[in-house]
Amino acid sequence: QVQLVESGGGLVQAGGSLRLSCTASGSDFVIHIMGWYRQAPGKQRELVASIKSGGTTKYADFVKDRFTIATDYSKNSVFLQMNSLKPEDTAVYYCYAVRQPTTYWGQGTQVTVSS
Repeated sequence: QVQLVESGGGLVQAGGSLRLSCTASGSDFVIHIMGWYRQAPGKQRELVASIKSGGTTKYADFVKDRFTIATDYSKNSVFLQMNSLKPEDTAVYYCYAVRQPTTYWGQGTQVTVSS
């Protein structure tokens, strides 16, 4: 049984910062990709950022130069540093981890950015 536990969401003013954390726990396993999706009310879930075990990162255009993803694969953890937050970044952020061929999801953490 693999579980992903997220933390770090909350309420912040526009221009502020938050750091999300996610740790995968369970049986020993190798993770190939970790990352974050988000879903705003009435919208589809969308990829925010991902990082492969080799270090290759991918960012959505709407977060480039504002968000940074990092991992500690020795601890099966992934982090998302979010700077210069905008009201449109308000969403539930979901951590995910891929151990081929299975994708595991966290329960989500709310990020609210006030204008």
